[in-house]
Amino acid sequence: MGTFSFSDRDLKQIKEMGLTPEKVLSQIESFKKGFPFARLNRPCTVGDGIHVLSRPDLERYADAYSEAALAGRAMKFVPASGAASRMFKAFLALYSRYETITEKEVSQGTDSDHRAVQEFVRGLKRFAFYEDLRNAMARTSLGLEALLEKGDYKPILESLLTTKGLGLADVPKGLIPFHAYPGHSRTAFEEHLVEGAAYTRDRKGGVRLHFTVSPEHEPSVRQHLQSVRSLYETSGVTFRIEFSNQKASTDTLAVGLDNLPFRDRDGALVFRPGGHGSLLENLCDLSGDILFIKNIDNVLPDRLKQETVTYKKALGGLLIELQKTIFTYVEKLVAGEADRVVLADMIGFMKDRLFIMIPDGLERQSREEQVRFLVSRLDRPLRVCGMVKNQGEPGGGPFWVEQEDGTCSLQIVESSQVDMGSPEQKKILGSSTHFNPVDLVCAVRNYRGEPFDLRRFVDPDTGFISMKSKDGRDLKALEHPGLWNGAMADWTTVFVEVPLATFSPVKTLNDLLRKEHEA
Repeated sequence: MGTFSFSDRDLKQIKEMGLTPEKVLSQIESFKKGFPFARLNRPCTVGDGIHVLSRPDLERYADAYSEAALAGRAMKFVPASGAASRMFKAFLALYSRYETITEKEVSQGTDSDHRAVQEFVRGLKRFAFYEDLRNAMARTSLGLEALLEKGDYKPILESLLTTKGLGLADVPKGLIPFHAYPGHSRTAFEEHLVEGAAYTRDRKGGVRLHFTVSPEHEPSVRQHLQSVRSLYETSGVTFRIEFSNQKASTDTLAVGLDNLPFRDRDGALVFRPGGHGSLLENLCDLSGDILFIKNIDNVLPDRLKQETVTYKKALGGLLIELQKTIFTYVEKLVAGEADRVVLADMIGFMKDRLFIMIPDGLERQSREEQVRFLVSRLDRPLRVCGMVKNQGEPGGGPFWVEQEDGTCSLQIVESSQVDMGSPEQKKILGSSTHFNPVDLVCAVRNYRGEPFDLRRFVDPDTGFISMKSKDGRDLKALEHPGLWNGAMADWTTVFVEVPLATFSPVKTLNDLLRKEHEA
């Protein structure tokens, strides 16, 4: 780990964060060594890593899932910590850059920021928060309609972005009104309540949802959900809503360009959030059974929800069917009841249904070695991941990735994990046919009904180093392996094609003007 030593003040700070000196020193080593690139073998395609469900499959799996949902096995996990500031990046840039922002200036601007504001103004009345904005401005001497007619956009942006009005740039993304309905609007949080009730409701009407939120926003999120839940607790539905924060113990040390600890102006160590991979700790704390994971901004209005619900149930049913088969095989292996025929069936199932590559020479090994290998490969957390056809959205996708033992495994890979200096690797990345929309259903208990320790199935070599700055000085930041990338690298993974209609992320404010988000 080197010869670096911490001061007493450093050690106290590290302890208060729930970290250890050894852990922090290992992070410094990661900065020094860096992380190896994933070695792509080929993209996953239909029939070669990606399953396609027929209409009878959808119905059969949905029926299989329904019984598990009624038994209370399912819950929904939504990472919702993200602030909305990224959605408003173009608007904040223009707002801070100019004293006045007029219709003429916006229409003549050629950069993306000007175009974004122009699109926003043209579609303003179609946003779900339009009436809220109009009412907020009516409380001042500024009338929204009068400003639009005059072509004076600066006060409108001020009311949209800052606490002088709606202050949307400073709230969590989940609290922004996404969709308009007759007489009211819904935030992304509310849409997750409605969607969750459609496929995780148990026999008693209970619907379990878990949101990860930032500590500073938790009070406002709790207040919002408490104020609206009665609107959706109809027909016997009762929401059981849980919250958690990303743990301070998952923060990572920042270093300077010399790989020595970066310190603030007071000389204290600087730690930064370790990325969404840190939420693996939150998943572990749930001790859940069947978990649906979906991003906060990927929601649809009611008129388009049915296809999403259909596929959610089908993915859940496929997961349960695979889990039952896996449990049966593992029980036979552990009990010593797997004869040659069962072993052959098992290996065929692993190849055909799970796309698990079997190492060469396994059939020549002793029975004990075969059993040990098969148990190790099957007794793992299981995830079924929806994949949509690639439409040029930024983000990761499904690939066959080469492993140290000479086999390949199914992985979700981000472009940051790929060596873009290699023409071969860049070509494989570019030939991907499918995209990861973060549409997962996970089984996180073993054949004995015990929660897996999910930390055992992380690939620690899939972290990420990025350049940031603080107090005008450059620093390097470290992110843990991504939640659905390296943090789940050693899970049993199944990819299933899902319709593009189930994927409607809101990454920028103007994404809400897409037809799928209109009332």
